[in-house]
Amino acid sequence: MFKQNFKNKIIEIRGQKIGLGESKLIKIPVDRLPTGTLIEIPIYVFNGDELGPTVLLQGGLHGDEVNSVELVRRMLIDKSYKIYRGCVIVVPLLNVFGFLNMSRDMHGKDVNRSFPGSKTGSLASRMAHYLMKEIINNVDFAIDFHTGGEQRNNFPQIRYTPEDERGVALAAIFNAPFMFSSKLIPRSFRNQCYKNNIPVIVYEGGESLRLEEKAIQQGINGTLRVLKHFKMINDNVEIAKNTTSIHINKRKWIRAKVAGLFTPVVHNGNEIKKGQTLGHIMDTYGETNFSVKSPSNGYIIAKNNFPIVNMGDALFHIGN
Repeated sequence: MFKQNFKNKIIEIRGQKIGLGESKLIKIPVDRLPTGTLIEIPIYVFNGDELGPTVLLQGGLHGDEVNSVELVRRMLIDKSYKIYRGCVIVVPLLNVFGFLNMSRDMHGKDVNRSFPGSKTGSLASRMAHYLMKEIINNVDFAIDFHTGGEQRNNFPQIRYTPEDERGVALAAIFNAPFMFSSKLIPRSFRNQCYKNNIPVIVYEGGESLRLEEKAIQQGINGTLRVLKHFKMINDNVEIAKNTTSIHINKRKWIRAKVAGLFTPVVHNGNEIKKGQTLGHIMDTYGETNFSVKSPSNGYIIAKNNFPIVNMGDALFHIGN
């Protein structure tokens, strides 16, 4: 399924070459703050002694998704990237400006809606352009790390492109608690990689602007499973066991039918039954109490953590 014409004999990024058995930190200048301070994107390259697949591990495509940054950073600190075969290219934080501003976007634009990008466009567009031009040409497949947004907490899950059987295989190897197909979004990173025949799986865990240890650890474990499967790391590396991923076929958001204060009574990841009470919405004076019921059997794969809701707001993401 994965071809053997591996690309890691010599990895070249921004004119710098990294041969077999070499590692290097490359800092790519992207822009300056109004104060003149240079902003650089650090890219770590760990090339093993033997030919093998080259995988991109990318965090912080959205600047407020700090779980993704911490996950990739922690693997750097723990020396999880001691690679014997193949190559790992690590980008702990792509969207530096969004991170500094605690924002999903980069100067008001979503990098993940800016691909393939342009070298003369907005900063988000230029970032997308250089990511594809400088890094993706070296890559056999990628894991893109994300979180939920707007105080929506995603239970650890892997998303793959339904038309890409290699992505399905990678998702199964990663073995997150939940896995499901997700349609390609125009101008997204995954969409552009698919056009270039590069499979990308997307790990989602936790919510924006908040660290969640369980989601971080699940992401690390899944990544190590992938690296171990392709014999890129030492076979003696211990990885916490996980039950086989639950494959979700259908998904639906349950939305608020009234406005008020929302109190969930089930936890993220819980299995639920049709008709089960999932939470309550009360008005601020306690005069009304609306029960939120499950429309089907399934699992909670994401939930809204914000207590103040308006009619139509997403409350629970149900998968079955």
